[in-house]
Amino acid sequence: MGDVTDTRRALVTGITGQDGGHLTELLHDKGYEVFGLIRGQRNARKEALEAEFPYVNMIEADLTDQTSLIQAMLTSEPHEIYNLGAISHVGYSFRNPQLTADITAKGVLNLLEAVRVTGMAEKARFYQASTSEMFGGLDYNRPGAGYNEDSLFHPRSPYGVAKLYAHWIARNYRESYGMFVSTGILFNHEGERRGLEFVTRKITNAVAAIHLGRQDHVVLGDLWPKRDWGYAGDYVRGMWQMLQHDVPDDFVLATGETHSIEEFLALAFAEVGITDWRSYVKQDPQFMRPAEVDILLGDPSKAERVLGWKREVSFHGLVQRMVRHDIELLKRDGAF
Repeated sequence: MGDVTDTRRALVTGITGQDGGHLTELLHDKGYEVFGLIRGQRNARKEALEAEFPYVNMIEADLTDQTSLIQAMLTSEPHEIYNLGAISHVGYSFRNPQLTADITAKGVLNLLEAVRVTGMAEKARFYQASTSEMFGGLDYNRPGAGYNEDSLFHPRSPYGVAKLYAHWIARNYRESYGMFVSTGILFNHEGERRGLEFVTRKITNAVAAIHLGRQDHVVLGDLWPKRDWGYAGDYVRGMWQMLQHDVPDDFVLATGETHSIEEFLALAFAEVGITDWRSYVKQDPQFMRPAEVDILLGDPSKAERVLGWKREVSFHGLVQRMVRHDIELLKRDGAF
């Protein structure tokens, strides 16, 4: 695999999200013409997207509206399609399961059908963003080894269930119509672009605010769950590598190690010189989910062996990067 030499076109859904930002940057650096699918004329993130990525060709479309997706295909004529669009917050999916199903599950079917009926499947390679939440913490009979591509699924949230449908319908289109469809089963990946509604960014933003004297505590839910946390920039590189591979397939991207939310907190506060972090943390039942996944550990050996993928940013480096970014961001903005 090497960098792209001829101008290629990529269509990215979910381009205003964390992964969309990292992927857009990577594709542009590799010489792609990037098309981004955004929802509605008054999309709150449109202005920020235009400012950060003025080279992106924006297309207004919606994963729940197949007609608009067909038009998006005809407009962009992509060589590669990265479907990152979804209702992606687990907690939110419990409050809005119907919307989660419509966008995160059925939206993928709509997009795949748009690719198929327009004939784009003959030249376009399709990436589907699957998730470790499909596993759901079920005992996988591989103690300490982590989930791999053959592990059993047992989602424990509307988000995980919706993603599982999306994963299987993507595989079905690959097997039924011979489409080049690869799925990336990504474990938790974070970074500077993570939304404030996610626990990692909520923590680093709060730590930065506490450090600057603009906040005195952070309110969280359970602190014991363990996750396999990596850096989003490393993971979008893996997405790209999947579509450069000769054969479409399913790949787990993970670090192969787990850390609890408590560990994340300890490292984040240590970055600003606070060792007794517990006095700055309060817990509230409203942030605790009806069903929680105890531990998620991934086995990325297939991606490492077949794609040559390897994570570069360590867990400590990830936390450090996020805290330092949020400190600088709050200093620059001059506001909490």
